[in-house]
Formats: sequence, structure tokens, C-alpha cells
Amino acid sequence: MPDCKIGENKKHCNCTYPCTRKGLCCDCVAYHRRSGEIPACYFGPEGEKSYDRSVENYLKTKGR
Repeated sequence: MPDCKIGENKKHCNCTYPCTRKGLCCDCVAYHRRSGEIPACYFGPEGEKSYDRSVENYLKTKGR
């Protein structure tokens, strides 16, 4: 398994919530999946600002 590119991941991460998973995409996805949520990287700027990572909010922000 290749090493995680934390520095490169952080450059593209749009999450503004302070947590220990920033840049650790595999940990972030696993965390949100366990919580029944979607990571910030799936949301646009307005959806991300709400910190509401629910599937319902994701669908609402995508107009579905």
C-alpha cells in the first residue's frame, strides 16, 4: 500500500472543520461512513459551511 500523501490531500481538502483527519482521506471517509454522513469534499462551499454532512443535506445542496 502506498504512503498517504497527506500534504497533497490537504491542498485539495475544502473542509473547514478542525479535526485530526484533515488530509487523511481514508480515515475521513471511514469516519463519515460510520456516522451515516458524507465528507466535506462532496459539498460545495455553501454546503460545507453548514457542517451538516447528512445525506439529506447533500441531496438538497445538489438540488435533488
